[in-house]
Amino acid sequence: MTATGQPSTTPAFPAATILGYPRIGPRRELKRAVEAFWAGKTDAATLEQSAADLRRRTRERLAELGLGRDDAAIPSAHSFYDQVLDAAVTLGAIPDRFADLVGADGEIDLAGYFTIARGEGQRAPLEMTKWFDSNYHYLVPEIGPDTPIRLASRRAVTEFTEALADGVLTRPVLVGPVTFLLLSKPASDAPAGFSPLDRLAEVTSVYAELLAELAAAGATWVQLDEPALVADGDVPADVVHRAVTETYATLTADGAARPAILLAAPYGDLGAAWPTVAATGVEAVAIDLVKGSAPAAGLAGLETKTLVAGVVDGHNIWRADLAGKLDQLEALTGTAGALAVATSTSLFHVPHDVADETALDPRLVSWLAFADQKVTEVVTLATGLGSGRDAVADALATATAALADRAQAPGVAEPAVRERTAGLTDHDFHRGSHESRKAAQQQRLGLPLLPTTTIGSFPQTSDIRVARAAHARGELSTEAYEEAMRAEIARVVALQEEIGLDVLVHGEAERNDMVQYFAELLDGFAVTQHGWVQSYGSRCTRPSILWGDVSRPEPMTVRWTTYAQSLTPKPVKGMLTGPVTIMAWSFVRDDVPLGETANQIGLALRDELADLEAAGVAVIQVDEPALRELLPLRKADQPAYLDWSVKSFTLATSGVRPDTQVHTHLCYSEFGEVISAIDALDADVTSIEAARSRMEILPELTRVGFSRGVGPGVYDIHSPRVPDTAEITELLELAVGSVDPDVLWVNPDCGLKTRGYAETTPSLEHLVAAAREVRERVAATAAL
Repeated sequence: MTATGQPSTTPAFPAATILGYPRIGPRRELKRAVEAFWAGKTDAATLEQSAADLRRRTRERLAELGLGRDDAAIPSAHSFYDQVLDAAVTLGAIPDRFADLVGADGEIDLAGYFTIARGEGQRAPLEMTKWFDSNYHYLVPEIGPDTPIRLASRRAVTEFTEALADGVLTRPVLVGPVTFLLLSKPASDAPAGFSPLDRLAEVTSVYAELLAELAAAGATWVQLDEPALVADGDVPADVVHRAVTETYATLTADGAARPAILLAAPYGDLGAAWPTVAATGVEAVAIDLVKGSAPAAGLAGLETKTLVAGVVDGHNIWRADLAGKLDQLEALTGTAGALAVATSTSLFHVPHDVADETALDPRLVSWLAFADQKVTEVVTLATGLGSGRDAVADALATATAALADRAQAPGVAEPAVRERTAGLTDHDFHRGSHESRKAAQQQRLGLPLLPTTTIGSFPQTSDIRVARAAHARGELSTEAYEEAMRAEIARVVALQEEIGLDVLVHGEAERNDMVQYFAELLDGFAVTQHGWVQSYGSRCTRPSILWGDVSRPEPMTVRWTTYAQSLTPKPVKGMLTGPVTIMAWSFVRDDVPLGETANQIGLALRDELADLEAAGVAVIQVDEPALRELLPLRKADQPAYLDWSVKSFTLATSGVRPDTQVHTHLCYSEFGEVISAIDALDADVTSIEAARSRMEILPELTRVGFSRGVGPGVYDIHSPRVPDTAEITELLELAVGSVDPDVLWVNPDCGLKTRGYAETTPSLEHLVAAAREVRERVAATAAL
């Protein structure tokens, strides 16, 4: 199939395509291959072969589902770790601290690539943060005036020729040059006023060189992802638009040897950038028609381009309304020179195949579409658009029936739940003054200056995972499983006492995941067996499916927390996941307003906090690491989101007594953008990721006059390296310089679930030693 009306001077664009596909493997094959390489169990050649095998299987699967083998419909978007890191490595844009990893030709081998991603010894990795409004984390390039910029890796060409040798003409996918630089940060030694965008001309030149090599290899189309164009960032819009104009004028200049260019703008609405994008010389523009809108009719420049309409949601797992989507596509006919059908985003945000979920309720399965089903939806819509509705009548009718069934199924709308949220008043969202709470909590807890704690989870050992798997298979009784978990909790509590932490946790041994654990205990959720999606690097999660109204049948955490508290006189935190994070890290329903669902979860958690408090728990943490994650990309849409998201948290936490200390935790995002909302959460203590960014949050805390307890993280747990006492002390001294020591807490950046005890124990020992050293120094200074 080719796009209807494609200009004759341009290579034919396929009528059906996707912007990307899950790259970790249906059974997490790439994860296992990468981690075996990290562990020294395999070599680079074995890893390369494993990845090549997975790429080959992916191409064959996409062709089997209906995408063309010879028309560039199948994207080539593999990554061993992260697509932004891939772009940095392609450009040779490597920070000085990793210069020894660069070969004479500018290339970096796989071991070096992973070192940049994960750190090594005293070398910190690249900073990590959220990829637009998703739960994916990307690595932040560091660009300065002298950062090398050259074509240093030709992996994109190699992978294209690999596919071509197998008889598949793929479409290489690259992070676009403008987005790459807008997502980068100035290198630490960059002069004041420097912006990574200052290097645009050099970066564009390298892209032009790479495109020429792809064309020489036989590529007919290349996809340049420019999602930064749908977001309001720190760089003024007119500067961004000018960068787009200059970049694509260079890349599409007359005589340039290159493939045709698909400029993809997923995750939102191009808005004011539309005229700029339409005026470029690119041959096709892919837009998100789930979160964005169509261009105005008659937009100058679009009449010569293919409009790639992203009508199938790449970001969620609900079955598409095919009849409605076809209406939408038919209305777009004539808007551009040609029209093609696609997903709204890459499909790497969703699992591979819903057919794998044999344990799910078949009725629920009929409402779902994972990656493979979404490919089929795209192909169906393209067929309907090109050949008429009669050609896809059965598929349209099946989708319509599934949507109708979902709307009236039991549990989707529960009157008692709706009545409870409808009856909420302003009083339900507020606690008393922080100052009165602070005094009551200090009297109850008696904590020292700079109290130490962790975020919640401790390493999930192989023994824990083996016991959980055996219990799930029915090979280990519930009684034996719970006894094993209690033994692990006792060990974790004893370890924390030995290390000298002030506020302890039970370690969350019984929890498979900080969201799935609650999803399994709340009504309105379902969980998958194989629904893995990539979060960062080799880290995968199984988002739960939030399909109906939410309520709590019974207490979820009380017995585990009270057991841990019975083992020690020190306070043990109750650990809960907040409403926004439960939603962000689930596939949330799309048939009710997000604020309504957030309040339902908030009320369920409010009941849990009440039970924890009644059981004598004095400190309760309600984690909201995803608060920034769901922030709309356009500033005009952000106040409404921040209003309901903050309210759902305060709804959950405002029912406890003044002397019960409420903590929250946030990680891996640009928190300066939502610092006022963080303040509005009104938590007694807020712990925030800060180590990998070297305390960049501190000026924002100072700016807003943050007066409640705060714990900027002093070591990065997403890297296997162990920070020494001096490094943690240095970061803690920076914090003391900006935050009143009376409200400062000392903690890691995040939970310790993904680390091993060989890293965790010495890191926490160094944390406690640094806290004691700085505590003594602060006390001595105050005594003068």
